[in-house]
Amino acid sequence: MKGIRWLSEAEWARIEPLLPRGRRGAHRVDDRRVISGIVHMLCSGARWRDCPAAYGPYTTIYNRFNRWSRQGLWFAIFEALTGHSGIYGLAAIDSTHIKAHRSAAGGKGGLSSKRSAPRAAGGPASCMPPPTRQDARD
Repeated sequence: MKGIRWLSEAEWARIEPLLPRGRRGAHRVDDRRVISGIVHMLCSGARWRDCPAAYGPYTTIYNRFNRWSRQGLWFAIFEALTGHSGIYGLAAIDSTHIKAHRSAAGGKGGLSSKRSAPRAAGGPASCMPPPTRQDARD
């Protein structure tokens, strides 16, 4: 099958001592096959559901990756495979955005017809004080 890549003997020898042992529960299926599938899926960037059948059921591949991710095992495994941890620093990414209503960007600008009518002098929105007798004589 084209595109299938298995871990080499040297790669497997480096990561086999890092695998968890003596855990309770059901016995794990072929670790080499599942880890090869996980590496394949991470390199390809495809959905887990699209994992080639040669690696086993995609649910097994995903569940193993997810469970070992929560346990922090992949850092040691990837470091053994590549020679470095893959962590170069920390970054903070903020995905905050503001969504405006669709009519907020278009339409006629300015005051509405209700607000454009002139107000009586001395009203609450007036900037000028009402005229006094002194001002009226001038």
